[in-house]
Amino acid sequence: MSDERYELLFKIVLVGDSGVGKSNLLSRFTKGEFYEETKSTIGVEFAVKCVVVKGKQGEQVNVKAQIWDTAGQERYRAITSAYYRSAVGAMLVYDITAKDTFENIERWLGELKQHSDTNIVIMLVGNKSDMRHVREVPTDKAEQFCKENGLAFVETSAKDNENVEFAFEKLLSQIYEERNSKKEPLVVDPGKSSSINLQPQKQSPSATPTDKCPC
Repeated sequence: MSDERYELLFKIVLVGDSGVGKSNLLSRFTKGEFYEETKSTIGVEFAVKCVVVKGKQGEQVNVKAQIWDTAGQERYRAITSAYYRSAVGAMLVYDITAKDTFENIERWLGELKQHSDTNIVIMLVGNKSDMRHVREVPTDKAEQFCKENGLAFVETSAKDNENVEFAFEKLLSQIYEERNSKKEPLVVDPGKSSSINLQPQKQSPSATPTDKCPC
């Protein structure tokens, strides 16, 4: 898929404590890479990937996912929360081997809802499933939290590339279906004619792009 052939642009934010693996989920999905040693994200970074989303009616839509990796440290909170605006989807990420990162999810969820669109689609992601032998967060506990809060749920391993693509594609499909069924605006390429005419968000100068669309 060429960079000029995408039809929709979905902004996704990755949210959660520092060290849970948000940056590696991003790099694994967009570049097929995993880094054993990663530095904490400073402020916000983003990368893009084009995906074919299949609708319930059998239609196929070319979607460019613009995925924003936000810093988990407290000192960047004021900066990162500003990037929740205009996001149509979010991944709340925790580390299944660190129960405190799961306990903080409720706070992250509250912050996300405070600063984002009311119709944002949210998925809870339990990362580092390759280390399930030292798990501190039971799967059923996470599933119960999702049931109570109306969230989708997936456990992933950025290291082993387990469920990473599935998680992102599931989120993108859910965004498309929910907004399409409710006839809500879909962010589209401004260079294309469409009955929906919403301009994609311009890149902020304080954000760091980590990749170009490989479509």
